[in-house]
Amino acid sequence: MKTAELIAANDFCVYHNVEYTFITSLHEAGLVEITIINETTFIPQAELQKLEKLISLHELDINIAGIEAISHLLERVEKLQEDMRYLKNRLRLYED
Repeated sequence: MKTAELIAANDFCVYHNVEYTFITSLHEAGLVEITIINETTFIPQAELQKLEKLISLHELDINIAGIEAISHLLERVEKLQEDMRYLKNRLRLYED
């Protein structure tokens, strides 16, 4: 992975005013990926949008376990919506 696609975790934490331990807790829970290069923690750009959503939940005083449950449920809802779009498109083929 190119370093241009990585954001230093410390910079991210300062910008969003969150503790570094919050990022590591999310990583330990399997909610975000981090990359460690030369003892410095980085966040891939692909994870930024998801991480910002999780920070919004954290700002509502939801703990890591709650964030993990909400994240899992949101992923399931997105999958169901994707399946429903697929089935609607297939149904249109037979209606025409």
